[in-house]
Order: sequence, then C-alpha cells, then structure tokens
Amino acid sequence: MDDDVLTTLKLLIIGESGVGKSSLLLRFTDDTFDPEQSATIGVDFKVKTLAIDGNKAKLAIWDTAGQERFRTLTPSYYRGAQGVILVYDVTKRETFTKLENWLNELETYTTRNDIVKMLVGNKIDRDDHEVDRNEGLKFARKHSMLFIEASAKTKDGVQCAFEELVEKILQTPGLWESESQGQRVRLGDQEPGGGRACGGYCSIP
Repeated sequence: MDDDVLTTLKLLIIGESGVGKSSLLLRFTDDTFDPEQSATIGVDFKVKTLAIDGNKAKLAIWDTAGQERFRTLTPSYYRGAQGVILVYDVTKRETFTKLENWLNELETYTTRNDIVKMLVGNKIDRDDHEVDRNEGLKFARKHSMLFIEASAKTKDGVQCAFEELVEKILQTPGLWESESQGQRVRLGDQEPGGGRACGGYCSIP
C-alpha cells in the first residue's frame, strides 16, 4: 500500500503549554479546530501522508505536552527526528522569550545536526498581539529556521508550514535517505513556485 511513499519522516511540535501545538496538528491532519482543546497529556501522535513536488512522504508527527512535569519524556521524543516545529503564541510574549529554552533542549537531545526547524507564530487571528511579525522573522533567521505566522482557527499558514518543512527535509538527502534504502529524488525541476502558495521563508504578507 505504501509502495509509492518515498520516505517516512519524524516531525516534532514543541513550545510552551497553551500556544496551540495540538490545534495546529489537528488542523493539519484532520482539518478540525476545537476552541476548548484540552492540554496534551504526555505525547500525542498523528500520521499523515503529504505529497511534495510529486513525491509522497509519510509524516509521523509527535505533539508534546508543554508542561514541565512531562519533561522526562524528552530524550526519546527527540531521537531520530528530521524536522521540528517550534510554536509560540503571538499574543503572549512569554511564549516567545522561552523559545531559547526549547532550542537549547532541541540541541541537547536531537540526534541530527541538520534537523530542519520551522518557527510558527500561532493565533494571528487574534487582535491582541504582543509579538511583532518582524521579531519572529529576526529570531528565525538568527537560528537558521523557516518562519511563518499561522492560525489554527482560521487555517492561515498551517498547511504551508508543514509543506515547507517537509520540502526542506527532502532537499537535505542526508536527513532521510539512509532510512529509504538510498532512493534518489529530484526536487526543484518545477517551474518557480511550483503552483504552491509558499515561498522563501513561507511568510504571510
């Protein structure tokens, strides 16, 4: 059944509790949004197949609890991951300032030096922003991350975030080829933009 799937990728979603990690995941995998979404206990896990430039990748997406009491799960959670989405809430500056802690944890536990990172500023549908888009972009560039602002509630940027992350991983053969029996893939032969709405830092104007 999975003969046409190029590779399976392990993706992580990390960030402070309440920033909308589970909501982003459910919007991407199930196209649903629950305003009463309860806090994740431990780790949640979803699988979704995504086609990028004609290549199918099966995504195993791990959604983690942001609370400190679940930190014992951390080492196994990070092991073998090829991509990570760091999420902050644009309406809560504290979730942005704590991104440094999450990056330190990532560097401590990840088993790959070339893991692809995507920074997502969530909840842009809200009016009470405390973190400016340019601040997010600056932080992302400083740490060599992709960047997008998104809203799990309105769908803005959600699909784009996952697509850009996966595309970048597929363009880094050392990240996934060893797990795919050395299959080769050619990317980037399409017309510029490839008909997709994302480009560059995958940011919304």
